[in-house]
Amino acid sequence: MSLLRRPAWWAVLLTLAGALLFLRLGVWQLHRADEKEQLLRRYATSATAPVREFAAAADTSTADAYPHVQARGEYLADRVYLLDNPKHDQRGGVEVYVPFRMSGQSRLLLVDLGFLPGNGTDQAPQLPPLPTGERELQGLYQPPPGVGFEMGGDALARQSGWPKTTIYLDMPQLSKDLGAPLYPHVLSLDADPAAIYVREHTPDFSSMPPARHRAYAFQWFTFAVVAVVMFFILHRRRKPKASDLP
Repeated sequence: MSLLRRPAWWAVLLTLAGALLFLRLGVWQLHRADEKEQLLRRYATSATAPVREFAAAADTSTADAYPHVQARGEYLADRVYLLDNPKHDQRGGVEVYVPFRMSGQSRLLLVDLGFLPGNGTDQAPQLPPLPTGERELQGLYQPPPGVGFEMGGDALARQSGWPKTTIYLDMPQLSKDLGAPLYPHVLSLDADPAAIYVREHTPDFSSMPPARHRAYAFQWFTFAVVAVVMFFILHRRRKPKASDLP
């Protein structure tokens, strides 16, 4: 005798669809974890890779590439931007960005000087003076931090003094504010023990690291198993009660 009652067609279809959907979502989460781990490995490799000339690397750079480059030019020292929401900020502080003009280039390169820790108050930390004259910089050419929705529109246009503070690094908005075109990525300078800035540049996966993707994958796979188990529990053939026997 069968242990299961004959299920309705819609119950079978619904269970299969749900289980397949959960499995698909779980596999997708595993793929995302693998992609991010590959990006982290590629980033670590780039940091120790031989230095390339910026002009050659910038033309072939993609969103998932982090070429190690050097660039020559001078800072626009009177045009400093302070990013007020860096992910690694635990003490209060800002990430400092400065446009950099390279010889013979019409576009400006935005340089990430690093994180400047706060002083324990709600005031912006004191910025050390920037060097003047032509300099050679070295670092990773990488995508800027992600952009979210900024309430109130363009906050930079409402600020008349420098440095200017922003909670998102919107490259078109910065280009408009500077009145000059910008390269789409930023140059994150190499670490320097003598610098006051903290330079710990990694792809921003703080909100969803690979481990969290795997945790979500486990949840989706668990949902698939639960859907199948519930199907069998609801359709198992119950033993007749003693009162129902003749």
